[in-house]
Amino acid sequence: MTSPPVQQAAEPDVLLRVTDLTKSFGGRRAGVGTRRTGQVHALRQVSFEVRRGETLGLVGESGSGKSTAASCALRMTDPDSGSVVFDGDDVGKMSHAALRKMRSRVQMVFQDPYGSLDPRFSVRRLVEEPLLVHGERDAAVRRARALEMLERVGLSAELAERNAHAFSGGQRQRIAIARALVLHPELLVLDEPVTALDVSVQAQVLNLLADLQSGLGLTCLFIVHDLAVARYVCHRIAVMYLGEIVEVADSDELFANPLHPYTVTLLLAAPVPDPDVMERSRRALDTAKPAAGPAPAEGCPLLPRCPVGAGRPDCAQRRPRLREVVPGHQVACHFPGEMQEQLARRAGAQSRTPTLGEEDK
Repeated sequence: MTSPPVQQAAEPDVLLRVTDLTKSFGGRRAGVGTRRTGQVHALRQVSFEVRRGETLGLVGESGSGKSTAASCALRMTDPDSGSVVFDGDDVGKMSHAALRKMRSRVQMVFQDPYGSLDPRFSVRRLVEEPLLVHGERDAAVRRARALEMLERVGLSAELAERNAHAFSGGQRQRIAIARALVLHPELLVLDEPVTALDVSVQAQVLNLLADLQSGLGLTCLFIVHDLAVARYVCHRIAVMYLGEIVEVADSDELFANPLHPYTVTLLLAAPVPDPDVMERSRRALDTAKPAAGPAPAEGCPLLPRCPVGAGRPDCAQRRPRLREVVPGHQVACHFPGEMQEQLARRAGAQSRTPTLGEEDK
Protein backbone atom coordinates (compact mmCIF):
# COMPACT_ATOMS: atom_id res chain seq x y z
CA MET A 1 0.00 0.00 0.00
CA THR A 2 1.43 3.36 -0.99
CA SER A 3 2.01 6.17 1.46
CA PRO A 4 -0.57 8.97 1.78
CA PRO A 5 -0.01 12.03 -0.40
CA VAL A 6 1.31 15.22 1.13
CA GLN A 7 1.40 18.69 -0.36
CA GLN A 8 4.79 20.37 -0.04
CA ALA A 9 6.14 23.62 -1.37
CA ALA A 10 9.54 23.88 -3.03
CA GLU A 11 10.90 25.03 0.33
CA PRO A 12 9.16 22.85 2.96
CA ASP A 13 7.67 24.59 5.98
CA VAL A 14 9.50 22.89 8.84
CA LEU A 15 7.64 22.73 12.15
CA LEU A 16 10.27 20.78 14.13
CA ARG A 17 13.99 20.76 13.37
CA VAL A 18 16.40 18.60 15.37
CA THR A 19 20.12 19.14 14.83
CA ASP A 20 23.04 17.02 16.10
CA LEU A 21 21.30 15.64 19.20
CA THR A 22 23.62 13.61 21.42
CA LYS A 23 22.59 11.78 24.58
CA SER A 24 24.43 9.33 26.83
CA PHE A 25 23.28 7.46 29.91
CA GLY A 26 25.48 6.09 32.68
CA GLY A 27 25.73 2.31 32.79
CA ARG A 28 23.72 0.46 35.41
CA ARG A 29 25.21 -1.35 38.35
CA ALA A 30 25.39 -5.09 37.76
CA GLY A 31 24.72 -5.84 41.44
CA VAL A 32 25.22 -4.75 45.02
CA GLY A 33 28.75 -3.53 45.62
CA THR A 34 29.75 -3.60 41.94
CA ARG A 35 30.92 -0.61 39.97
CA ARG A 36 29.00 1.02 37.17
CA THR A 37 29.55 -0.14 33.61
CA GLY A 38 30.47 2.28 30.83
CA GLN A 39 28.21 4.87 29.32
CA VAL A 40 25.50 3.99 26.83
CA HIS A 41 25.38 6.32 23.83
CA ALA A 42 21.66 6.55 23.12
CA LEU A 43 21.98 9.27 20.45
CA ARG A 44 24.92 10.28 18.27
CA GLN A 45 24.47 13.55 16.34
CA VAL A 46 20.89 12.82 15.33
CA SER A 47 19.35 15.33 12.93
CA PHE A 48 15.92 15.34 11.29
CA GLU A 49 13.05 17.66 10.46
CA VAL A 50 9.28 17.31 10.55
CA ARG A 51 7.48 19.37 7.92
CA ARG A 52 4.01 20.81 8.43
CA GLY A 53 1.28 18.46 7.24
CA GLU A 54 3.47 15.37 7.00
CA THR A 55 4.05 12.26 9.08
CA LEU A 56 7.72 11.43 9.63
CA GLY A 57 8.46 7.90 10.80
CA LEU A 58 11.40 7.06 13.09
CA VAL A 59 12.02 3.35 12.51
CA GLY A 60 14.48 0.92 14.08
CA GLU A 61 14.96 -1.98 16.46
CA SER A 62 14.35 -1.70 20.19
CA GLY A 63 17.23 0.26 21.68
CA SER A 64 17.98 2.17 18.49
CA GLY A 65 17.23 5.52 20.16
CA LYS A 66 13.85 6.36 18.60
CA SER A 67 12.00 7.17 21.83
CA THR A 68 15.03 8.96 23.30
CA ALA A 69 15.18 11.19 20.21
CA ALA A 70 11.51 12.11 20.63
CA SER A 71 11.93 12.67 24.37
CA CYS A 72 14.87 15.02 23.80
CA ALA A 73 13.02 16.80 20.99
CA LEU A 74 10.17 17.62 23.38
CA ARG A 75 12.56 18.46 26.24
CA MET A 76 11.16 15.68 28.38
CA THR A 77 14.82 14.63 28.56
CA ASP A 78 17.71 17.08 28.27
CA PRO A 79 20.23 16.14 25.55
CA ASP A 80 23.96 16.35 26.17
CA SER A 81 24.33 18.54 23.09
CA GLY A 82 22.50 19.62 19.97
CA SER A 83 19.53 21.85 19.32
CA VAL A 84 15.76 21.55 18.86
CA VAL A 85 13.78 24.30 17.14
CA PHE A 86 9.96 24.20 17.24
CA ASP A 87 8.16 26.64 14.97
CA GLY A 88 11.22 28.92 14.92
CA ASP A 89 11.87 28.89 18.69
CA ASP A 90 14.83 27.16 20.36
CA VAL A 91 13.28 24.66 22.78
CA GLY A 92 16.46 24.43 24.84
CA LYS A 93 16.30 28.16 25.66
CA MET A 94 12.61 28.32 26.52
CA SER A 95 11.49 29.56 29.91
CA HIS A 96 9.17 27.40 32.01
CA ALA A 97 6.17 29.43 30.85
CA ALA A 98 7.17 29.21 27.18
CA LEU A 99 7.80 25.48 27.50
CA ARG A 100 4.38 24.98 29.06
CA LYS A 101 2.79 26.88 26.20
CA MET A 102 4.70 24.82 23.65
CA ARG A 103 3.49 21.59 25.25
CA SER A 104 -0.11 22.63 24.66
CA ARG A 105 0.83 22.63 20.96
CA VAL A 106 2.52 19.22 21.08
CA GLN A 107 0.81 16.07 22.35
CA MET A 108 1.83 12.43 22.70
CA VAL A 109 0.18 9.04 22.30
CA PHE A 110 2.04 6.30 24.16
CA GLN A 111 2.53 2.62 23.45
CA ASP A 112 0.59 1.12 26.36
CA PRO A 113 -3.13 1.98 26.21
CA TYR A 114 -3.60 0.40 29.65
CA GLY A 115 -0.82 2.24 31.48
CA SER A 116 -1.41 5.68 29.92
CA LEU A 117 -5.04 6.08 31.10
CA ASP A 118 -6.29 6.02 34.69
CA PRO A 119 -8.88 3.19 34.74
CA ARG A 120 -10.86 4.85 37.56
CA PHE A 121 -11.81 7.91 35.52
CA SER A 122 -14.59 8.24 33.01
CA VAL A 123 -13.69 8.57 29.36
CA ARG A 124 -15.09 12.10 29.27
CA ARG A 125 -12.96 13.18 32.23
CA LEU A 126 -9.84 11.67 30.67
CA VAL A 127 -10.37 13.51 27.38
CA GLU A 128 -11.32 16.78 29.11
CA GLU A 129 -8.30 16.80 31.41
CA PRO A 130 -5.78 18.42 28.97
CA LEU A 131 -8.24 21.27 28.42
CA LEU A 132 -8.50 21.87 32.17
CA VAL A 133 -4.72 21.67 32.65
CA HIS A 134 -4.17 24.27 29.95
CA GLY A 135 -6.69 26.76 31.26
CA GLU A 136 -10.15 25.99 29.87
CA ARG A 137 -12.44 26.68 32.87
CA ASP A 138 -15.80 26.44 31.13
CA ALA A 139 -17.13 22.93 31.88
CA ALA A 140 -19.66 23.08 29.04
CA VAL A 141 -16.93 23.89 26.52
CA ARG A 142 -14.72 21.09 27.83
CA ARG A 143 -17.57 18.60 27.63
CA ALA A 144 -18.57 19.60 24.11
CA ARG A 145 -15.01 19.38 22.79
CA ALA A 146 -14.41 16.05 24.49
CA LEU A 147 -17.58 14.50 23.03
CA GLU A 148 -16.76 15.91 19.60
CA MET A 149 -13.29 14.35 19.67
CA LEU A 150 -14.61 10.99 20.91
CA GLU A 151 -16.97 10.92 17.95
CA ARG A 152 -14.03 11.77 15.69
CA VAL A 153 -12.11 8.68 16.80
CA GLY A 154 -15.10 6.39 16.43
CA LEU A 155 -16.50 6.29 19.98
CA SER A 156 -20.08 7.40 20.55
CA ALA A 157 -21.07 9.96 23.15
CA GLU A 158 -23.06 7.25 24.91
CA LEU A 159 -19.78 5.71 26.08
CA ALA A 160 -18.39 8.91 27.57
CA GLU A 161 -19.44 8.25 31.16
CA ARG A 162 -18.00 4.75 31.33
CA ASN A 163 -14.70 4.23 33.12
CA ALA A 164 -11.61 3.37 31.10
CA HIS A 165 -11.30 -0.13 32.60
CA ALA A 166 -14.46 -1.15 30.71
CA PHE A 167 -12.80 -0.77 27.30
CA SER A 168 -10.60 -3.00 25.18
CA GLY A 169 -7.02 -2.14 24.26
CA GLY A 170 -7.99 -0.81 20.84
CA GLN A 171 -10.76 1.32 22.32
CA ARG A 172 -8.40 2.67 24.98
CA GLN A 173 -5.93 3.69 22.31
CA ARG A 174 -8.73 5.55 20.54
CA ILE A 175 -9.44 7.32 23.84
CA ALA A 176 -5.74 8.20 24.15
CA ILE A 177 -5.76 9.61 20.62
CA ALA A 178 -8.88 11.68 21.39
CA ARG A 179 -7.22 12.96 24.57
CA ALA A 180 -4.12 13.99 22.60
CA LEU A 181 -6.12 15.71 19.86
CA VAL A 182 -8.60 17.61 22.03
CA LEU A 183 -6.17 20.56 22.31
CA HIS A 184 -5.86 20.67 18.50
CA PRO A 185 -2.07 20.27 18.68
CA GLU A 186 0.21 21.35 15.87
CA LEU A 187 2.44 18.28 16.37
CA LEU A 188 1.32 14.81 17.41
CA VAL A 189 4.01 12.39 18.61
CA LEU A 190 3.01 8.72 18.51
CA ASP A 191 5.36 6.35 20.34
CA GLU A 192 4.70 2.78 19.12
CA PRO A 193 0.91 3.38 19.28
CA VAL A 194 -0.13 -0.01 17.86
CA THR A 195 2.61 -2.33 19.13
CA ALA A 196 0.60 -3.56 22.14
CA LEU A 197 -2.50 -4.31 20.06
CA ASP A 198 -3.67 -7.41 18.20
CA VAL A 199 -2.99 -7.40 14.46
CA SER A 200 -6.62 -6.87 13.46
CA VAL A 201 -6.97 -4.03 15.97
CA GLN A 202 -3.69 -2.53 14.75
CA ALA A 203 -5.18 -2.21 11.26
CA GLN A 204 -8.24 -0.41 12.63
CA VAL A 205 -6.15 2.08 14.61
CA LEU A 206 -3.79 2.68 11.67
CA ASN A 207 -6.78 3.35 9.40
CA LEU A 208 -8.07 5.80 12.00
CA LEU A 209 -4.71 7.59 12.17
CA ALA A 210 -4.52 7.80 8.37
CA ASP A 211 -8.04 9.28 8.25
CA LEU A 212 -7.25 11.78 11.01
CA GLN A 213 -4.02 12.82 9.34
CA SER A 214 -5.83 13.45 6.08
CA GLY A 215 -8.93 15.03 7.61
CA LEU A 216 -7.24 17.27 10.16
CA GLY A 217 -4.00 17.95 8.30
CA LEU A 218 -1.99 16.69 11.26
CA THR A 219 1.76 16.95 11.55
CA CYS A 220 3.05 13.75 13.17
CA LEU A 221 6.25 12.15 14.43
CA PHE A 222 5.56 8.41 14.33
CA ILE A 223 7.90 6.11 16.29
CA VAL A 224 7.69 2.46 15.27
CA HIS A 225 9.87 -0.62 14.77
CA ASP A 226 7.84 -2.07 11.88
CA LEU A 227 8.66 -0.68 8.43
CA ALA A 228 5.37 -1.96 6.98
CA VAL A 229 3.42 0.06 9.55
CA ALA A 230 5.57 3.11 8.82
CA ARG A 231 4.94 2.78 5.10
CA TYR A 232 1.18 2.83 5.62
CA VAL A 233 1.00 6.05 7.65
CA CYS A 234 4.26 7.94 6.97
CA HIS A 235 5.16 10.29 4.14
CA ARG A 236 8.89 10.09 4.94
CA ILE A 237 10.88 7.56 6.96
CA ALA A 238 14.11 7.96 8.95
CA VAL A 239 15.78 4.65 9.83
CA MET A 240 17.77 4.53 13.08
CA TYR A 241 20.49 2.13 14.17
CA LEU A 242 22.36 2.28 17.50
CA GLY A 243 21.49 5.92 18.14
CA GLU A 244 22.19 7.19 14.62
CA ILE A 245 20.00 7.93 11.60
CA VAL A 246 21.32 5.81 8.75
CA GLU A 247 18.78 6.53 6.00
CA VAL A 248 16.05 9.09 5.25
CA ALA A 249 13.75 9.11 2.23
CA ASP A 250 10.16 9.41 1.09
CA SER A 251 8.27 6.27 2.04
CA ASP A 252 7.76 4.94 -1.49
CA GLU A 253 11.36 5.74 -2.45
CA LEU A 254 12.73 3.94 0.61
CA PHE A 255 10.81 0.76 -0.18
CA ALA A 256 11.58 0.88 -3.89
CA ASN A 257 15.26 1.73 -3.49
CA PRO A 258 16.70 0.98 -0.01
CA LEU A 259 20.35 2.01 0.02
CA HIS A 260 21.62 1.17 3.51
CA PRO A 261 22.35 -2.50 4.37
CA TYR A 262 20.43 -2.19 7.64
CA THR A 263 17.31 -0.92 5.85
CA VAL A 264 17.57 -3.80 3.37
CA THR A 265 17.81 -6.25 6.28
CA LEU A 266 14.73 -4.76 7.95
CA LEU A 267 12.79 -5.13 4.71
CA LEU A 268 13.92 -8.73 4.25
CA ALA A 269 12.91 -9.56 7.82
CA ALA A 270 9.33 -8.41 7.27
CA PRO A 271 6.91 -11.37 6.85
CA VAL A 272 5.19 -11.74 3.48
CA PRO A 273 2.45 -14.18 2.45
CA ASP A 274 4.61 -15.87 -0.24
CA PRO A 275 6.60 -18.78 1.33
CA ASP A 276 9.03 -18.89 -1.60
CA VAL A 277 9.95 -15.24 -1.08
CA MET A 278 10.34 -15.83 2.66
CA GLU A 279 12.65 -18.79 2.05
CA ARG A 280 14.82 -16.86 -0.42
CA SER A 281 15.02 -13.96 2.04
CA ARG A 282 15.98 -16.32 4.88
CA ARG A 283 18.76 -17.91 2.81
CA ALA A 284 20.03 -14.50 1.71
CA LEU A 285 20.21 -13.30 5.30
CA ASP A 286 21.85 -16.50 6.54
CA THR A 287 24.45 -16.36 3.80
CA ALA A 288 25.15 -12.67 4.33
CA LYS A 289 25.36 -12.74 8.10
CA PRO A 290 28.97 -12.25 9.30
CA ALA A 291 30.44 -13.31 12.60
CA ALA A 292 29.35 -11.14 15.51
CA GLY A 293 31.80 -8.76 17.10
CA PRO A 294 32.15 -5.30 18.62
CA ALA A 295 31.64 -2.25 16.44
CA PRO A 296 34.85 -0.34 15.63
CA ALA A 297 35.39 2.85 17.61
CA GLU A 298 35.86 5.04 14.52
CA GLY A 299 34.27 2.95 11.78
CA CYS A 300 30.73 2.04 10.80
CA PRO A 301 28.60 0.83 13.74
CA LEU A 302 26.92 -1.78 11.50
CA LEU A 303 30.24 -3.36 10.46
CA PRO A 304 30.00 -6.49 12.70
CA ARG A 305 26.67 -7.37 11.04
CA CYS A 306 27.23 -5.97 7.56
CA PRO A 307 27.99 -8.23 4.56
CA VAL A 308 28.97 -5.24 2.44
CA GLY A 309 31.60 -3.73 4.75
CA ALA A 310 33.42 -6.96 5.73
CA GLY A 311 37.14 -6.57 4.96
CA ARG A 312 36.85 -2.99 3.69
CA PRO A 313 39.19 -0.44 5.34
CA ASP A 314 36.81 2.47 4.76
CA CYS A 315 34.11 0.78 6.83
CA ALA A 316 36.52 -0.13 9.62
CA GLN A 317 38.29 3.23 9.84
CA ARG A 318 35.78 5.96 8.87
CA ARG A 319 32.35 6.49 10.37
CA PRO A 320 29.91 7.20 7.51
CA ARG A 321 28.01 10.47 7.65
CA LEU A 322 24.45 11.02 6.46
CA ARG A 323 24.60 12.46 2.93
CA GLU A 324 22.23 12.93 0.03
CA VAL A 325 22.86 10.25 -2.60
CA VAL A 326 19.87 11.03 -4.81
CA PRO A 327 17.52 14.03 -4.43
CA GLY A 328 15.59 13.69 -1.18
CA HIS A 329 17.29 10.39 -0.26
CA GLN A 330 20.02 10.48 2.40
CA VAL A 331 22.11 7.54 3.57
CA ALA A 332 25.02 7.01 5.97
CA CYS A 333 26.97 4.31 4.11
CA HIS A 334 30.27 4.25 2.23
CA PHE A 335 28.81 1.84 -0.36
CA PRO A 336 25.11 2.71 -0.68
CA GLY A 337 22.96 0.29 -2.65
CA GLU A 338 25.56 -2.45 -2.86
CA MET A 339 23.77 -4.96 -0.61
CA GLN A 340 20.61 -4.66 -2.69
CA GLU A 341 22.67 -5.39 -5.81
CA GLN A 342 24.28 -8.43 -4.17
CA LEU A 343 20.93 -9.87 -3.13
CA ALA A 344 19.46 -9.23 -6.57
CA ARG A 345 22.30 -11.18 -8.21
CA ARG A 346 21.93 -14.00 -5.68
CA ALA A 347 18.16 -14.15 -6.12
CA GLY A 348 18.59 -14.28 -9.90
CA ALA A 349 21.02 -17.17 -9.64
CA GLN A 350 18.75 -19.09 -7.25
CA SER A 351 15.64 -18.59 -9.36
CA ARG A 352 17.18 -19.85 -12.62
CA THR A 353 15.28 -23.01 -13.60
CA PRO A 354 17.43 -25.83 -15.05
CA THR A 355 16.56 -27.05 -18.55
CA LEU A 356 15.32 -30.57 -19.18
CA GLY A 357 18.73 -31.62 -20.47
CA GLU A 358 20.40 -30.28 -17.27
CA GLU A 359 17.95 -32.21 -15.08
CA ASP A 360 18.72 -35.46 -16.95
CA LYS A 361 22.47 -35.17 -16.35
